[in-house]
Order: sequence, then structure tokens, then C-alpha cells
Amino acid sequence: MAKQDAAAAVAAFRAAHPSIETVDPLIVDMVGAVRGKRLAIDALDKVIGGGVVLPGSTYVMDILGNNVDATGMGPRDGDPDYPCHMVPGSLVPIPWATRPRAQALMSMTFPDGTPYPYDPRAILAAVAARFAPLGLRPTVAVELEFYLLDPARAADGGVRVAAPGGKAPTETQVYSLEDLDAIAPFLDDVQRACAIQGIPADVATAEYAPGQYEINLRHVDDPVLAADHAILLKRAIRGTAERHGYVATYMAKPFIELPGNGTHIHLSLWDAQGRNVFDEGDAGSDRLRHAIGGLRATMAESMALFAPNANSYRRIRPGAWVPMAPTWGFNNRTVAVRIPATLGKATRLEHRVAGADANPYLVLAAVLAGVHHGLERRLDPGPPIEGNAYDQVPALMPDSWAAALDQHDAGTILPTYIDRRYWSFYGMVKRHERRTFEGRVTPTEYDWYLTTV
Repeated sequence: MAKQDAAAAVAAFRAAHPSIETVDPLIVDMVGAVRGKRLAIDALDKVIGGGVVLPGSTYVMDILGNNVDATGMGPRDGDPDYPCHMVPGSLVPIPWATRPRAQALMSMTFPDGTPYPYDPRAILAAVAARFAPLGLRPTVAVELEFYLLDPARAADGGVRVAAPGGKAPTETQVYSLEDLDAIAPFLDDVQRACAIQGIPADVATAEYAPGQYEINLRHVDDPVLAADHAILLKRAIRGTAERHGYVATYMAKPFIELPGNGTHIHLSLWDAQGRNVFDEGDAGSDRLRHAIGGLRATMAESMALFAPNANSYRRIRPGAWVPMAPTWGFNNRTVAVRIPATLGKATRLEHRVAGADANPYLVLAAVLAGVHHGLERRLDPGPPIEGNAYDQVPALMPDSWAAALDQHDAGTILPTYIDRRYWSFYGMVKRHERRTFEGRVTPTEYDWYLTTV
């Protein structure tokens, strides 16, 4: 942004929000964590004018915020800083903050202005750009499930569903309006925060477990913006939940006996004439079938992105509304790629594999890569599944962290879409996390083995 334009933007924001004291420039790392700095409002010109710098290694840290030596980034390369530039339109107040604050999404570049290749926003943008030569534009919405929990841990160190109004829900009442009424003050504040921050949230739902909810986002024809919305919505829900005395979690499986949290991607493709190319009658179009074929072909090597953590694989169980094979079908929630009942101009596919703990930029990058691969090669997805997919198709996708990482390392399609070095870094970081996780002795091991072996 030109210096004069930046100065005008600073003046306009401060005039509109005179009480703001600090501003948080934010980036999103490999694991989907939001990181950044906090600057006094007097330094807002740095945020708007590109004067904020952060280490490039911030994008490839592990879940605990540590550098992973195998990547060669961090101490090994001197941990250089790179400039970060504000995403236009992302400078907004933070309604849930205890003191007046603002935030802005940032994207990193090299000093010459070229995108930093390990920024998940840049990775997704590069995949999305491959649709332009086909004359197509992806339109996307992200759905995220979450639990509201009691901030106090149970005596055994576990977690408990929150008790709005002092009464904890004990039964599953999917689509219950009464359950939404119980958290109405929280939902009202989330809606207010979304309106202030320009997040297009529109539908709240009580999901398939006590204390589990979903707040949907409207479709946008920019996949990077759709992922921005998902990250900002998660942040708004978490911050608002804390103000109301809850903890909002997007863990894939916080309770072994209850349904997990998923990320569902709704996607359609539109041409330059404003036509949905998936819309060709009740059976959809050839391009819809080719897109599904590509998603089936890339699903196994995508699993480490869709299920990135140790806890992710507790969600992947038969009969738990989580796909176990690269299946597809019409109006069928047991398959991996569902074509919702609403057809015509609203014809779209719903990708149902990823957990809510996954990085939405990387999930969308993998989904779009699969769709593009299928279109380019006109892949046939085979016949749709009717009825219960779990009873008809064996589990074909990786259902453990180790197996998913093996498929990741053996991947041949997605590394042609996602920066190959970043693809390699991702595997290194996740294998490091797995070794660290498995290097800890759990309470269950003491319960089972301390005096019995």
C-alpha cells in the first residue's frame, strides 16, 4: 500500500474507533494456530503499511510452537524475518476483548513482494489459481463443528460439556431449538462479533451430541477468503466463549463416546457466464463426476492434512458419520463426498472427511487439487453409493496417524499442486509431533500396567 494511502487508512480507522488501544497482526501457521504480535495503536501504520515482520519459520512450527530441526528452519538458517502485509478488509475491532483491541490478518512475502511459499494462504491461492485457465471459479463455504466445555477440568483431568444456566445437557437432541435457547446469550454475541468483523455466519445448529454445535458460513467465490472466514469464525467463537465462561474446542474427538467435530467443505464451480457447471439435471454434470473422481483419487494422500493430529484418528470410526472410504453419493451422509438434495443452481459437492482440527487453508488446497486433477483427467468416480456406505465398502483410507503419514510421503498427485518443499516440511513436522506424542507415558498405561505386569 502506498504511504499516502496507508496514512489515510490509519486516520480513517482511528477516527472510526477512537477507543482502540492495541492492534494484533495475525498469521496462521501450518497447524492452523493463529500467531502474531501486539502493537500499540500508535504503530497501526506498520500494520497497514507493511512494516510488521515475523520469522519465516513461524509457518512451519509444530503444535507446541517449536521449531522442528529437520526442516532446517529456525536456528539452523538464522531464523530470518520477512515482511507481512495486511489482508485488505481484515482490520477490525475485537468485540470480545477485555480492553479495546483490533486485529488484522497478514500474509508474508519475500522482500521483493513475491508470496512466501510456506504461508498457507499463499499455498491455497496457488491451487485456486489453477482453475482460471479452465475458465472456472470455485465457490466455497466451510462448516465447522465444535463443543462448548466447562473450563474446569474433571477430577481425572478430563473435560466436561458446559452447563448453560447451571444445567448440563445429558442427551443428544440434534437440531434442538431448546439447546440453542440455552446458549442464546453466547450465540447473540457471536452473531454480533461476526457482524462487526465482516464474517458471513448465518446458521446455528445443535449437533449430534450434548454441547456440540455448528455455525455455518455463507458461500463466497474466493477460496482463500472462505478459509479466512473459517479461521476468523473459530477465533470469534473461542473468544466469545471465554467471555461467557465456556471453552470452545475444535478437537476432532474430545469425547470417545460422543460424535467428533468435522470440517465440511461445500464447493461448486462457476464459469465466466455465471453458470454453475455442476448443474445438469438430477444426476449432475460430467464435470461434477470428474471432480468427484479426482477427490477419490487424492483422498488417501490427503488424509494427513484432513486428520493432522493424534486425536484426529479417534474420530475416524465406522458408523460415526465419518467416512472410512473414498465413497460418494446423492443425499447420503455416510459417504465421503455427498451431493446434497438441493440441485439446480445450488448443485454442489460436500466434502465430509476432514476434522475440525485441520487447517482450513490446507484442507481447501487439498480438496481443490483433487477437483482440478479430476477435471483435467476426466476421471470417472464409479457408481454412487445408495444406503449405508459403512455396510457396503470396506475401510480403505488411512485410519491411523502413521498410515496417513506414510500415504503423505508416498503422495504423487498433491505434491504437483502444493509446494514440494512445503509438502516435505509438513511430513517432517507431523512425524516429529508423532514421535513426541508417543514419547509420553499416559495415565492409562499406569492404570493398566503399573502393578499388573
